[in-house]
Amino acid sequence: MSRPTKSRHSRPRPVLSKHEILQQIGALLDRPEDDLQAAMTKELLTGLLKLHDADLDLLDLKIFNRAFKELRHAFGVFRGYRDRRKVSIFGSARTPVDDPNYQLAVEFARRIVEAGFMVITGGADGIMRACQEGAGRENSFGVNIMLPFEQGANPIIADDPKLITFKYFFTRKLMFQKEANAIALFPGGYGTHDEGFEVLTLTQTGKNDPQPIVCLQAPGCDYWDDWADFITKQLLSRKLINDEDLSLFKIVNSAEDAVEEILRFYRRYHSIRFVGGQLAMRLTQPLTPAQLEQVQDRFGDLLTDGRFELRGPLPEELDEPALRELPRLVFNFDRRSAGRLRQLIDHLNRL
Repeated sequence: MSRPTKSRHSRPRPVLSKHEILQQIGALLDRPEDDLQAAMTKELLTGLLKLHDADLDLLDLKIFNRAFKELRHAFGVFRGYRDRRKVSIFGSARTPVDDPNYQLAVEFARRIVEAGFMVITGGADGIMRACQEGAGRENSFGVNIMLPFEQGANPIIADDPKLITFKYFFTRKLMFQKEANAIALFPGGYGTHDEGFEVLTLTQTGKNDPQPIVCLQAPGCDYWDDWADFITKQLLSRKLINDEDLSLFKIVNSAEDAVEEILRFYRRYHSIRFVGGQLAMRLTQPLTPAQLEQVQDRFGDLLTDGRFELRGPLPEELDEPALRELPRLVFNFDRRSAGRLRQLIDHLNRL
């Protein structure tokens, strides 16, 4: 099995001299007060200075430093691909090539790339390698993790500039979530369930924007069927989740159905943004007055007050000029009903 070498053995970057550091700080302080990026950078710098006064243990500083470096590097890697939608894919590193789920992963990745997406996997073997085999190196990101076993980079993504090797699971998981426009789950072990339940938790609690979550299993495989039975029997029946929370994911048995589920999600829905107590749902196609009334009748329970409104961008949204022309469905969302919000998105896409 190949092992990641880039992060462990690459030559360290030269440390800035005291004079260079002071020059950069001076240039930052000279930027205008209304420069939001400069304001955030100054806040970060202030936070770093406060670390010195906090008298933290060396281990605490090492964790902070490493996490900061990992995120800084990862943001830089993904920055050049902001115009491409991406699907984060999870599944077992132990799935052999002759497993039908391996072949399903290859086919899914090939089809989703043909639909314009890129893929993000853990960069290791099994399902991860299958997806990068189907997607091709140029359409793949590897978000690898340092482990004492089993997690070396697969040969398809090894040494690619889009391979990132993390020390910490939490920084790695953040990138899986932050960069994804869809999630695909294949059969896997503890790690797959950890990642899958975290995705569902973030979506259910509104910490993640709505996105399609697709559970794929090959024909004849009952992996996700049994998992859904557990969810229904143990969680839903005990009222630990609501009926509408089952709308947050879909189980499919073919690559075609998985890709269709993802594309259907973005048929009319584009994105959301919260502005105070209002949710602005950006749409690629406007609604008719009759369709708006239908939404009001069927989904009025999502409102804290008022009505659904069709309009252009809210004033606070004008800082996103690329989205300015999209029509909006604006409403006062209760921020508790993520499952119902997903049902609203599905309804809009079916119109």
